Formats: sequence, structure tokens, C-alpha cells
Amino acid sequence: MTSIPITTAIGNLIATVDREGRLSALKVARKSHSALEMPGAEPGMLGSLVRQLAEYSAGTRATFDVPLALMGTEFQRAVWLATSNIPCGTTRSYGEIARTIGRSRASRAVGAALGANPILLLVPCHRVVGADGSLCGYAGGLEFKSMLLSIESQYSAPVLFKARSKSARGSTS
Repeated sequence: MTSIPITTAIGNLIATVDREGRLSALKVARKSHSALEMPGAEPGMLGSLVRQLAEYSAGTRATFDVPLALMGTEFQRAVWLATSNIPCGTTRSYGEIARTIGRSRASRAVGAALGANPILLLVPCHRVVGADGSLCGYAGGLEFKSMLLSIESQYSAPVLFKARSKSARGSTS
């Protein structure tokens, strides 16, 4: 595995790539570093990741498409999968995730699984909040979690009306 520092508009990150060129970890860097370096890693995937992170931070990308290597227990993987299905711009509570995976009383265990999430942002544990909607627990820090949710808030704006096209006769379809 190779760890590579990535400088993005949302902050400094560390990407870890496995031997097959899959992303196995994405963490917030605790100190600044130089821009992207790619010693021994798959430049195609990393280039794609850097591009997608730039699009995300600009508000033009809601999902990511890079190969992932998620390693964890069966329970953790179930939590991460449920979390990955939370639409961009929305949030779910720990209890909702627990119910989604059929373990309604496992809210705290869901929190622990999310705390072990190795791929921040792409497995969007920042979209999981307390039952009262409060921000709590995030490996990247609550300020980073708040920033990510702010970027994504544009995706949850309600549609107030839909444009209707008119035919040649002037009727609405």
C-alpha cells in the first residue's frame, strides 16, 4: 500500500492505494503537505480521484466513481453500504442506519462502525447525524463535517415547480 498526500479545495487529505490500484483509505491530513505525489501508485485512479474531489468541492459532483477496497467486519461493511446509499444533500441518524441494516437497537454500534470508516467522504459518514439532527462524532473533525454538509446542501434544495412545455396548440403536457 502507498499513501499519497492530496491537496484539495476542501483541505489536505491522505489517500492510501492498495496493490490493485484501489482506494483503501482517505483521511484528513492533520498537517499541511506538498501537493499530490504519486510514487508507485496508480496515476489513473489518483488523477480521477483528484478531479472528482475538485468537482465535489465546486458543487458539480454528488457521487464518486473510483475503485474502493473496503476492509472491515460484516457489520461494518453493512453500515458503510447503508451509509453509501444516503443521497447527497440529505442526512440520516445513527438509529435510521441501524434500522436500515435490520439492527434497530444498534445505534451505538453504528457509530463505532462509522468511526472505523477508512474512506471518509466517499463512504459518506459525514451524512450521519444525531437523532436530533446535531452534528456529532467525525474522524475529520466536526468543522470538516459541517463544511461537507454545507457543500452538499445545494443538492437538497426543494423543487418548487417544474417547467412545463407547451405544444403547438398551447396545451400543457
